[in-house]
Amino acid sequence: MPVEAWSDSVLIGKLTDDPEYTEDLGVLLEQCTNNPRLSVLLDFSNVSYLNSSNIARLLRLRRLVVGANQRKLALCGVTPHVWGVFLVTGLDKIFEYHDDVPTGLASLQV
Repeated sequence: MPVEAWSDSVLIGKLTDDPEYTEDLGVLLEQCTNNPRLSVLLDFSNVSYLNSSNIARLLRLRRLVVGANQRKLALCGVTPHVWGVFLVTGLDKIFEYHDDVPTGLASLQV
């Protein structure tokens, strides 16, 4: 399953391109709504593009996890093309980024 529980308080979303991307973020939003103690790590290593719908869902997840729930949200494995989208849209300034899953998990555990 692309969304897995790493621990009682951390979810990992292993994202891929649409339509799975949209479905996976929907699952994460639902789980974080039902359990406000969850932090989230999103693995972008298999994502090659983002569209406006993807960005909107990503921002909605950030607003829920970081804003409402006061938990952590980190991204890792961002590919060069997706990183370019983050730079152009200014999203590079509002998310926490890590090179890989182990580093991202360590940041959430601290």
